[in-house]
Amino acid sequence: MHSHQAGELLLAETAAGAGTTSERAQALLEVLRRMVPFDGAFLAFADPLGHGYHSLVTVDLDARTVEFLSGPQVARDIEVTGTDRERPPLGPSDLPYPAEELQTWAECLIPSGIHEGLGVALFARGGRHVGHLAVLSGSRQPPSPAVRRRLGRIAPMLAHGIDPMRSLVTVVHLVRGARAGVVLRSDGGCQTLPGMPVDALLVPASPLLDAARERIGDGHVCSSFLWPVGGAHAPGGHVRVTVLAAPDDAPPGLTAVALLSPATHLHGLTPRELEVLGLLVEGCSNQEIARALVVAPRTVAAHLEHVLVKLGAPTRTLAAVRAERDGLYVPASSCRRACVGQRESIGTT
Repeated sequence: MHSHQAGELLLAETAAGAGTTSERAQALLEVLRRMVPFDGAFLAFADPLGHGYHSLVTVDLDARTVEFLSGPQVARDIEVTGTDRERPPLGPSDLPYPAEELQTWAECLIPSGIHEGLGVALFARGGRHVGHLAVLSGSRQPPSPAVRRRLGRIAPMLAHGIDPMRSLVTVVHLVRGARAGVVLRSDGGCQTLPGMPVDALLVPASPLLDAARERIGDGHVCSSFLWPVGGAHAPGGHVRVTVLAAPDDAPPGLTAVALLSPATHLHGLTPRELEVLGLLVEGCSNQEIARALVVAPRTVAAHLEHVLVKLGAPTRTLAAVRAERDGLYVPASSCRRACVGQRESIGTT
């Protein structure tokens, strides 16, 4: 087998390998160096929020250069040169103007002894922009056409190797029966999870996703709760929501995965009893629950009695603990505001 073919096969195997994203990225650059010689390299995530790049792995670059390449100017120069689009690798000799007119070259690369190189945007399947690769050289000789073609051909393998969605998709397998999901972003938005359909409940700014973010914001690495379908009183039953914090090797900006699955093992609790239990977990008293649900306090007491029996819990506190443990919690943010308002008004009188 031709050495370059063998290299591409090894690169594909490395990209599909296990380990963290940074470990794969380091291994990919080691293989790449045998196919596309370079004196230094920079491999970065594309910021999911569209604010530039986050350095993932660098090879043989000094600290000053790495710091500069991790800054905002590089993102601007990548945009100016069009190397954030799907196109063949581009080097300084391809520019219609001297490379010195770009701050990245004038203030960083050329002073560091780097004169040539190639930059290429990395896109996953479906056209999702996942990162950027720059291979750099101290030679003043432009890369050959063969090297350019080779780098362009293997760029999708590199994109697959560093795709941050891979580690997020992996967590889907931890949730039995997951049927829909999205990735939560730190800016309050969300984006699709490859291979998973999106449900009408999982739209940006939905109350369900607000509740999911709150659970992660409270420090939960993994949290499960119920959500009513078809309206506040769950005329369509409930769906289970599982929220998993993003792995450590996910890029900044991606905070968690929210998944929907069938609501099972509800201990025979009715939709109304689940409402009451959710408000109990929120810390509401019987009076506050009654006001929130617009029912008489004695009705709340009857519901709570049924809840305690079905959960096998002798006290309200233990019922709340078991609800959290078993994912029987139905978020009740409207009641929480009412409860807080009630307590604040009491505190000021």
